[in-house]
Amino acid sequence: MFDSKDLEQFNKKGISPEQVQAQLELIRNGFPYLELASAASTGNGIMSLSSDECDRYIGFWNAYLKGGHSISKFVPASGAASRMFKDLFAFLDADYDVPSTPFEKTFFQGLEKFAFYKDLDAACQSAQGSTAAALIAAGQYKDVVRCLLESSGLNYGSLPKGLLKFHKYESDARTPMEEHMAEGALYAAGADGKVHLHFTVSPEHKAMFQALAEKSSKAMSKRFSVSYDISFSEQKPSTDTVAAAADGTPFRNSDGSILFRPGGHGALIENLNDLDTDIVFIKNIDNVVPDHLKSDTVTYKKVLAGVLVSVQQKMFNYLSVLDNGKYTPEQFKEIADFVSGTLCCRCNDKTAIDAGWLKSKLNRPLRVCGMVKNVGEPGGGPFLAYNSDGTVSLQILESSQIDLNDPAKKAMFTGGTHFNPVDLVCALRDYKGRHFDLPSYVDKATGFISSKSKNGRELKALELPGLWNGAMSDWNTIFVEVPLSTFNPVKTVNDLLKPQHGNRP
Repeated sequence: MFDSKDLEQFNKKGISPEQVQAQLELIRNGFPYLELASAASTGNGIMSLSSDECDRYIGFWNAYLKGGHSISKFVPASGAASRMFKDLFAFLDADYDVPSTPFEKTFFQGLEKFAFYKDLDAACQSAQGSTAAALIAAGQYKDVVRCLLESSGLNYGSLPKGLLKFHKYESDARTPMEEHMAEGALYAAGADGKVHLHFTVSPEHKAMFQALAEKSSKAMSKRFSVSYDISFSEQKPSTDTVAAAADGTPFRNSDGSILFRPGGHGALIENLNDLDTDIVFIKNIDNVVPDHLKSDTVTYKKVLAGVLVSVQQKMFNYLSVLDNGKYTPEQFKEIADFVSGTLCCRCNDKTAIDAGWLKSKLNRPLRVCGMVKNVGEPGGGPFLAYNSDGTVSLQILESSQIDLNDPAKKAMFTGGTHFNPVDLVCALRDYKGRHFDLPSYVDKATGFISSKSKNGRELKALELPGLWNGAMSDWNTIFVEVPLSTFNPVKTVNDLLKPQHGNRP
């Protein structure tokens, strides 16, 4: 199936022929659905904390910060903003020139409220010789949109979300990248006052991110009395996945080379694994709010982190006890109850629960994930699912991983009380201070196949297990309910007109 040119291509990417063959077999055979025990809910896998409990966990986190531990914030930021402007691209292609849909009308009615309006107005004057307001008055709505989206103007249609101006302040405007810098200062500054931020970016935009980081660091450092260590990485070529033609053979480009595609955000487990840190916060690039609305976000980040370090301390203590081998039956039961209760790692009747089994479950990476009440947002949700070893554990699952043709499974999915806002705090070292090898904890059987096209030809694409789905399948997991006010994603440009992204009233 592979010739010498193929092998040379694989070698340049750092992918073996065996890996490519295995990926093609996955595309041909598909992935099995996961077996569900139940949807997670309050009292059944999701912690709901009182205000006193929140204060206690915040205290744990504040004490941990003083201990000289290394803290990082990890933000996937390579995603393009093109989908934010889908409706505006459609307007450019429409056979009418005046805003007609509710979306188009809302956009133009609120135009001057956007944080990027000043830049857009300047782009209109440069490209069209008129202000944005004058163009609109003359009915030249599409020229304004072109100045926003196309390379002759701001080029927002081709930039990543992290570089767009989201929020207005009295004297300036901030991008999502800068809002993450502000957030990091408020809950992730170490004892030395340094904030470590890591952004995963696409190669073509890396220089722009670096320039913005350098430009903004001085003012943000002064504003929040911290210093910044900001680093970047790109998705590794070795995590790209092969595309297949309709007959299951490799999809070949016009020059005969095999088409590879980025393997999805699950590939970033490799980037996360490269971070030399004790604790890492993970959050999507577009889930940010202005400073005057950050209070809930900061509070619950500290709560999640406090839960993490308090649970980690117990895990480390229990592992030391098991290592020593001198424990009473009461201590053994306490540890077993902790694994099944706090960590929700439950075994079947046939599993022999001994010290070795408990150690294998305790000595794993740990994540604490915020969960918000379900309000109909698309995305994954929290479940108790069966693992290949017969145990049941907490998992974040996407609809593609669930057999929705099974009425019982569909009822679990549609009746779920919470969903995943991508709000994680993770512990990456074991009880002896060694960094976990994170790729070892990936469930490779949890990816999915999607249908795409290239140059008019259909193809099948392989998505790797998602970063917070299958890539963290074999982690210890705790779910904590957080308020909906901490979840403010920007899926369309008009979301920036919502109160949670606007100026203080």
